[in-house]
Amino acid sequence: MIHKARKRFGQNFLVDEQIIGDIIRAIRPEPADNMVEIGPGLGALTRPLLKRLNHLHVVEIDRDIIARLENDYPKDRLIIHAGDALKFDLTQLPAPLRVVGNLPYNISSPLLFYFAEYADRIIDMHFMLQNEVVERMVAEPSTAAYGRLSVMLQYRFHMEKLLDVPPESFRPSPKVDSAIVRLIPLPPNEVRVGNEKLFAKIVASAFGQRRKTLRNTLRSYLNEADFEKLGIDAQLRAENLGVAEFAKVVNYLDEKAQGG
Repeated sequence: MIHKARKRFGQNFLVDEQIIGDIIRAIRPEPADNMVEIGPGLGALTRPLLKRLNHLHVVEIDRDIIARLENDYPKDRLIIHAGDALKFDLTQLPAPLRVVGNLPYNISSPLLFYFAEYADRIIDMHFMLQNEVVERMVAEPSTAAYGRLSVMLQYRFHMEKLLDVPPESFRPSPKVDSAIVRLIPLPPNEVRVGNEKLFAKIVASAFGQRRKTLRNTLRSYLNEADFEKLGIDAQLRAENLGVAEFAKVVNYLDEKAQGG
């Protein structure tokens, strides 16, 4: 039975065997790995992963695909979690965990932020994403692609673009180029802030009007004296600050609020 891709679930099914092989080689699954696949779809990655793994967890929202998976794979090897990946509690699964998937492009950024909250339980993540999103994830400061997504993910992960994937590798073909990215959680002492909620607010404010200077975008948080104490030029824009500098701002404000 042919499964018709559903636009509301952002379904584009990978069919290029060469690309599939390249992805599996990049992931390097080992039999005892605790791995979860987000959105297995028609099993392009599921099949080769199960050839190498003792078992595989999958999270799938499409009931028709779930029925197909239940029919095609033994329950003791493929453990299916029905539902929305954005609401799936990863603490249900054994850690340390490896996460893979061809993420729905229409909700890829929310999913990335969601999985970042579980970084301390994860070994690595390999995702298929829109190429533009991957470029933003791995972008360096002072480049056009560098933004809020870059900072928030680089705070938690080392990221590397691995493969370019053209539209013709999918059915139906998306209107954008895709890419594979690897995310590896950073050690806890790499860059740390005492108040992560404030960190998220500062980064969002700084990039909220990215053509304006930090003097303007962070005026609710920092005055001229603060910028001088931090050693940061208030005339710079958000895109000019690295993750460590954003962390420095947040820790300064946190200490100041506590009377330090």
